Amino acid sequence: MQISLLGPFSVAVNGKNITPTAPKPRRILALLAMSANQVVRNEQLIEEVWEDRPPSSVATTLQTYIYQLRKSLRLAGGSGTGRGPEDELRTFVGGYMLRLPSEDLDSLRFEALAQQGRVQLAAGDVERAADTLREALALWRGPAMIDMNPGPVLVSEALRLEEIHKSVLELRIEADLKLGSHHELLAELIKLVASQPTHEGFQAKLMVALHRAGRRSEALQVYQRARDCLIKELGVDPSGMLQRLHHAILTGDLEPGRGAAPESSWSVPGMRPMHEARF
Repeated sequence: MQISLLGPFSVAVNGKNITPTAPKPRRILALLAMSANQVVRNEQLIEEVWEDRPPSSVATTLQTYIYQLRKSLRLAGGSGTGRGPEDELRTFVGGYMLRLPSEDLDSLRFEALAQQGRVQLAAGDVERAADTLREALALWRGPAMIDMNPGPVLVSEALRLEEIHKSVLELRIEADLKLGSHHELLAELIKLVASQPTHEGFQAKLMVALHRAGRRSEALQVYQRARDCLIKELGVDPSGMLQRLHHAILTGDLEPGRGAAPESSWSVPGMRPMHEARF
């Protein structure tokens, strides 16, 4: 079974596309996949599918949708003997679990690679970290579940993944800066800053890349635009990190081509612990 959440939602078994088209089974399977190898409580599934307007027969209706999903998995898995894909959708007291190895779900592969790249970067293995983080980012084919109309639970999970995506992108850029690729990063960073003008991490990295490319005045202009935007949009001044970077460039303490990359906590907010599937 292969399930994709990082972009259009899709489910395939033995190469056959079995992605549900009906909105309610689609949401149920997406939520079970998003929480792979964890029990999803009935209350969460009901909230996701019906929000605050569940029908009086909601328990029976939910069981019917689960039965339909198992049937789709069974038909796609063939009629041979042994355990099939439908056996991975398990019933527990008060909920359901979709059992998946990490290689069958793109979001689990992404989080595993993101964690691996973060550890490599923190250990100083910069070139390998850049490659690992690039591999993680390549799994994304668009915003998470872009073709779905998710309910409140999936919206929260999609936002969590998007935040991790931004953090991993920032770490990959940091690794590339450490490798001296400031010229190659300029176009990407200019685009990122234009689309996310209040993201101080991207602003800082653009300032560093411009400064290392010998474009000190432009780096200072980036700070000024970032400051104006933060005050106008959020009513706050730039963070201490951005102010210290601005001061270092202004006073010449950050030498072109030799300054350190922006400060980083090496953390990836919102990343959950990896789950081990037990078979």
